[in-house]
Amino acid sequence: MTDPIAPTTPPTTTSPATAHPYDPLRSDEITAVVAAVQATGRLGDGAWFSTITLEAPPGEDVGQRPRRARLVIVDGPGASVIEAVVDVADGRIGSWHRRDGVRPPLGLHESMVAIAALHGHAGFVEALARRGITDLAQVQIDPWPTGSFGDPAEAERRIVRCISYYREEPGDNGYARPIEGLLAVVDMARGKVLEIVDHGIVPVPTHAGSYLPHDHEPHRHDLRPLEITQPEGPSFTIDGNVLRWQRWSMHVSLDPLEGLVLRDVGYEDGGRVRPILRRAAISEMVVPYGDPDPAHGWKNAFDVGEWGLGRMANSLALGCDCLGEIRYLDAVYADEHGAPATIANAICIHEEDVGILWKHVDLYTNRTEVRRARRLVISSIATVGNYEYAFYWCVHLDGSIELEVKLTGIVSTKAIVPGADTVHAPELAPGLAAPVHQHLFCARLDVCVDGPVNEVHEVDVIPLEPGEANPWENGFAPARRRLDRELAARCNVDPGRSRTWHIVNPTASNRLGRPTAYRLTPGPSPTLLAGEGSNVSARAGFARHNLWVTPVAPDERRAAGDYPNQHPGGEGLPRWTQADRSLVDTPIVVWHTFGVTHVPRPEDWPVMPVDRCGFRLVPVGFFDANPALDVPPPDHCH
Repeated sequence: MTDPIAPTTPPTTTSPATAHPYDPLRSDEITAVVAAVQATGRLGDGAWFSTITLEAPPGEDVGQRPRRARLVIVDGPGASVIEAVVDVADGRIGSWHRRDGVRPPLGLHESMVAIAALHGHAGFVEALARRGITDLAQVQIDPWPTGSFGDPAEAERRIVRCISYYREEPGDNGYARPIEGLLAVVDMARGKVLEIVDHGIVPVPTHAGSYLPHDHEPHRHDLRPLEITQPEGPSFTIDGNVLRWQRWSMHVSLDPLEGLVLRDVGYEDGGRVRPILRRAAISEMVVPYGDPDPAHGWKNAFDVGEWGLGRMANSLALGCDCLGEIRYLDAVYADEHGAPATIANAICIHEEDVGILWKHVDLYTNRTEVRRARRLVISSIATVGNYEYAFYWCVHLDGSIELEVKLTGIVSTKAIVPGADTVHAPELAPGLAAPVHQHLFCARLDVCVDGPVNEVHEVDVIPLEPGEANPWENGFAPARRRLDRELAARCNVDPGRSRTWHIVNPTASNRLGRPTAYRLTPGPSPTLLAGEGSNVSARAGFARHNLWVTPVAPDERRAAGDYPNQHPGGEGLPRWTQADRSLVDTPIVVWHTFGVTHVPRPEDWPVMPVDRCGFRLVPVGFFDANPALDVPPPDHCH
């Protein structure tokens, strides 16, 4: 429902003009809009701020309307939030809307409240004592999003399920010693323990599982220093949040939920900037676990909508997270009290040499021409509980765009009787296993290849039928179909047919008279393995397909809906695309689900080497020829 605006005189601020309409809110702007909503007198004493972000104008309004902030406010312990839009310059409340039946991402303060409630709960203390654990200072408690299973305790509450680990010393790897079988359900908003569930005692593993350097000596001594230098400085420039490199330009920022966001990605060609993407970000991700054990079968985490990749972003360090001639961008955000805070060095920007760009040796003249490939990398790393997710948006000299996601950190563990390995939870170390699981990301690509109206063609490479036109039966060729409506655009990868999807501008032509396009080339792209009747399938319907296409709609932001926390499901892409809207002669959004299916192995313990997934956007007829012909040859090559 929409509430009437209280008659108040909002505080005013005289914010200076910003460099770009998409620039994130500054500290003074956050302070001003928080003061504006507090001045309405409509917030209770316990209200807290889930997110405060720029209400970005649609593309056609860039630079034409005042800056506005969008606030998601939690005012009470139940299942509702307030969504408010505030003019940054004068503090006027543009809208004030209460949404019932939804929960925000887990609050960090409320997570601590849940932990404190367990420390004071007799049933939890007794369950630990049955396992020989009497010192709560040695117990690590991890609150988890609980999902939605129709339990009456979930109604009108914000709850978490808490799992526990034993740390003999504060610096131990807690995940090495799960306190198996013990679950606690806590109303995190009220600090009330609702249920202690004990599935039975399994011995706590004894191995420490340390990954700290002093426990793995002697260290290798034959790694020589590797230095990457650019004596004349990097080839890119940064003006505020606007980044330019070679012929590329874009706006870069960090959203508290989606993490890295690229806007207005364009390529200068023939004296004009040709648009490719209006906006690109990870709209949602889900981590479903495949262990049906009652202590673990409920686990699935939406690390965008239930936690927030930007909120969990690391401060990056030179020589550790990034190597080379580095430039950083800080991220300013609002904490849960509405106070501005800064993550220093949240975004890393640098260039990388990535081998040869192109090469040919003329066998008649023995002349060699070779060019070195280079890419510009924009990266951010988030720590969400036990896992790290590193995101690398890369643009290349050949006009291609790449998203690479690196996964590392520590797998979610369970204790088992040594040797009692199961197919759905491989043993990592004596008495320690890790459930099989998936990491499924959904990238939202607001495309504008050469202009606002695009369409998507699915392209398979298929064998030709035997016959007069194919006498040697060796023929194969691309076959394409235009995805005209939303239901037809629910698609999956098909490696056997080398399936790709072309984002085509039907109104723009290259010199051959054919439409300009970019090709979405998928990488490893599993789909959700949980059954259609499962809880996670209802909530993560976006992960059942690798491709979705929708018309542009400002309120269709995230693949599982705005509030997946404890939601029964059906929101986001499954609901929107039921309308089966036309995808022809209209601006569109391409949604791509990709990721990894992780079957843990001993080598993943005690900390997991990086695994990778991602996709590429490659020009197909966008240019009239190889756009990297003008890259100069290396000085020392002949």
